[in-house]
Amino acid sequence: GLKGHQGAVLWFTGLSGSGKSTLAVAVESALFERGCHTFILDGDNVRHGLNKNLGFSPEDREENIRRIGEVAKLFADAGTLALTAFISPYREDRDRIRETTSRNDDFVEVFVYCPLDVCEERDPKGLYKKARAGEIPEFTGISAPYEEPAAAELVVDTAENSLDECVDLVLKHLVARGYIEESAVAV
Repeated sequence: GLKGHQGAVLWFTGLSGSGKSTLAVAVESALFERGCHTFILDGDNVRHGLNKNLGFSPEDREENIRRIGEVAKLFADAGTLALTAFISPYREDRDRIRETTSRNDDFVEVFVYCPLDVCEERDPKGLYKKARAGEIPEFTGISAPYEEPAAAELVVDTAENSLDECVDLVLKHLVARGYIEESAVAV
């Protein structure tokens, strides 16, 4: 494409504390440095605007993810690499976005794997502590399910790999899939 890459949706999914946002931000930064057009969607910029009318019921969570998928697809159609970082616990919701992405292969599901006990140790926002105390109903991984991807394009283990190693795995995958050029990865 014009910018040396084509549009795609990079969908980072995983438990709270798995490192999804950290990884997505680092990948976005690495892509931006290489001249790629990128946009990141996460709880901070979506929940306060587009989805501020939604709560955390299962129906609202589903609608939250549906809207994010629609917005990410618009960016991808415009030739941007759209990165999303959301727990998105339900396989069906993620698969629906994959199926409706204009070119099916422009959806890259990145499963940010991290064992629950490690996520709970990290607990950056103190949410697991609250969930264990019963203060947060329906908390993913504790009192609500997280459905791991059955066939993610990429699985990145943030407990076993450093952030730099994880970023590298994502970039190598994007080169292998033809989204960015090999030269874009040279350090």
